[in-house]
Amino acid sequence: MGLLARARAVYAQRRVLWLLVRRDLKVRYAGSVLGYLWTILDPLMMTGVYWFVFAVVFHRKGVGEQPYILFLVLGLLSWQWFSATITDTSRALTSEARLVRSTMLPREIWVLKVVGSKGVEFLFSLPVVAVIMVLTGVTPGWGLALLPLAILLQATLLTGLGLILAAATVLVRDLQRVVRIGLRVMFYMSPIIYSVSDVPQATLRKLFALNPMTGIVELYRSLAFPDAFAGWAVVGVAALISLAILLWGATVFRRLESPVLKEL
Repeated sequence: MGLLARARAVYAQRRVLWLLVRRDLKVRYAGSVLGYLWTILDPLMMTGVYWFVFAVVFHRKGVGEQPYILFLVLGLLSWQWFSATITDTSRALTSEARLVRSTMLPREIWVLKVVGSKGVEFLFSLPVVAVIMVLTGVTPGWGLALLPLAILLQATLLTGLGLILAAATVLVRDLQRVVRIGLRVMFYMSPIIYSVSDVPQATLRKLFALNPMTGIVELYRSLAFPDAFAGWAVVGVAALISLAILLWGATVFRRLESPVLKEL
């Protein structure tokens, strides 16, 4: 079955996908007192820590745009979606092995379920950004209209990476440990706690642009910091790389599906 046919098969099961996303969210928050608030507690705590270290302890003014706490939360919320999705998609097939083997659903559904449920959590966290903007006196800029584009690009990137990791980690279980290490490196190689403009050398800034999360985070931050927008070239690179990774991921997943099912 070709990639287009598989995409159609997944689209035909979109209602099942939505039911799986809802089930995932319900299971995660079942019996929880705070419910979805747990989704935003981690990025909020990390925002507080980084703000205290850079703005209070070191009095750094050039780490990111001001107000720095708003700059941080926009980066950390998008990173939370990225990090949580990559972690969970790396075990998306192994954690649902029985259902993956026994149902006739397209196996890509199990990766999309993770991307979707983590994406819903991200959407639930966006009111925090609105509250901080009100408290800091920042009004939304033209970047507000680009929010759907940022979400679409990040979902595209995560789906591609998730398809690769979900299949590969079934065959090479040690990859889950590699993923954890890679995420730590990726965090500091992405403009989450600092701005791309703070990178001292032009050559390094060009290398940073090859990281698709750079353009995606720039889109999110244009909502509150339109004057610091890095430019459409960075976004264009992010879009091309995200689409390429999606196509690559779909191809890899299709080719590894047979050995993956035997391993499960």
